[in-house]
Amino acid sequence: MRILVVEDEVRLAEAISQILKEQKYQTDVANDGIDGLDYAMYGDYDVIILDVMLPGKDGFQIVKELRAAKKQTPIIMLTARDDVHDKVRGLDQGADDYMTKPFDPEELLARVRALSRRQGEVQLEELSFDDLTLGLSTNDLRCGSKSIRLAFKEFEIMRILLSNQKTIVSKETLIRKVWGDDSDAEDNNVEAYISFLRKKISFLGSKVSVVTIRKVGYRLEAGQQ
Repeated sequence: MRILVVEDEVRLAEAISQILKEQKYQTDVANDGIDGLDYAMYGDYDVIILDVMLPGKDGFQIVKELRAAKKQTPIIMLTARDDVHDKVRGLDQGADDYMTKPFDPEELLARVRALSRRQGEVQLEELSFDDLTLGLSTNDLRCGSKSIRLAFKEFEIMRILLSNQKTIVSKETLIRKVWGDDSDAEDNNVEAYISFLRKKISFLGSKVSVVTIRKVGYRLEAGQQ
């Protein structure tokens, strides 16, 4: 399970992340609303844990923008205030659950499990674009009767591109999502893996291509074979 934690209290964010990692959940952390929205919009998460009071954009605005963009990832909102008005506002914007700080870690985990089960009812086993299909549990990229196994970083890049088919994905986003915030990876690392993917897509005989948008990023396009 992949979980995004958006919390500006660094110690609390780290504590929540540690609790989740102990349950073997993959966890990303953002400490402000701008980064949080970017992660949530372009990442592939099973649950988002979102603080209400954030610098840049508050939790209410993030929920509103995610739902307007048709992102239906389950969201648990966190607040330091036990204010019914805040809870109603968050739920009306499209949040799925609400917790008041401080909270019991076991209760948080129970709510995460409940929301992930709900999400699991419609969770996809694969992502597709035109004649190309990526198996999310097998790491296999398929076109017709041919398939090829992707290495980890190839898979992650392909998954991000397929999850954002109508969006240009920047190199900065790929570095952050695939290599991590603390990585020293650079643009040429991304370019190398994009080249690997293009060769594998060509091997499969797919009509899909990974197109470079100069000085912006990459997106998938379907052409003629």
